[in-house]
Amino acid sequence: MLYFIKNNTSGEEDMTQTEQQSAAKKFIEDWTNRGNEKSETHNYWLQLLRTVFDVQDCENYIEFEKNVKLDHVSFIDAYIAQTKILIEQKSIDIDLRKAYPQSDGSVLTPYQQAHRYFAALPRSEIPAYIVVCNFKSFLVYDMDAPNSEPQEILLENLEKEFYRLSFLVDTGNVHLQKEMDLSIQAGKIVGELYDALLMQYIDHKNPSDSTLRSLNMLCVRLVFCLYAEDAGIFGHKSMFGDYLNQFPAKELRRALLDLFKVLDQNPEKNERDAYLEENLAAFPYVNGGLFTEEDTTIP
Repeated sequence: MLYFIKNNTSGEEDMTQTEQQSAAKKFIEDWTNRGNEKSETHNYWLQLLRTVFDVQDCENYIEFEKNVKLDHVSFIDAYIAQTKILIEQKSIDIDLRKAYPQSDGSVLTPYQQAHRYFAALPRSEIPAYIVVCNFKSFLVYDMDAPNSEPQEILLENLEKEFYRLSFLVDTGNVHLQKEMDLSIQAGKIVGELYDALLMQYIDHKNPSDSTLRSLNMLCVRLVFCLYAEDAGIFGHKSMFGDYLNQFPAKELRRALLDLFKVLDQNPEKNERDAYLEENLAAFPYVNGGLFTEEDTTIP
């Protein structure tokens, strides 16, 4: 899956996925095992917005120490007006899910601290998301579902999961439209794959219901494998492709049959052959029944 994210009105080209991944990798290297709320919050968020999400004027894009009046004057650590993001920043040694004593005697989690600002903000500034962060983890709370569990994004995974923070810069449906366009392109490619595979079946001129069911299942499994290697579910980015590239074309059918069988076997339950080839044993077990053996013919 490809993502192209931009918050730029200068007319420049959008950052590519490769560029964003490279920037995210550098960001991880710069911020691993460090992070002081008092002295480093500004640099952390400015670097994230500028280098990973290409925000051109990030000093004016994000507001630090936003004044808000509770029963006393208080300050929001950071606020992004354009996308309505409220950020509660903590130092690296703070547990984001733990409650801590406050100056007024209350005991609150970082999220509960941030949530106190709701009533004090004008309606136009009510946040769409609250992000609590300790430099090594982001907990993202969707205010459309304020009582639901937060989504957690770890700094160490940002190189492959940077897109999960795209709400920081997305306005309107720009990002959603880009995803939709990419999905349409991907759908066309899968359609071409479907047509090409259909031609390999013996009864392709007048396919039976059984053939069409097999073809549909084959396409679903292939798309899952393509997604799984891209998303890191298969250990590394090109694992599925590397596996197939070991075989000449005439052996691909057997290679797929073997792989699909292994994906349905749970090694923790000793379902796999103890002498399984290393290139197959490296694949994880995929539960959910997608690869459960059934009457599926691979041409």
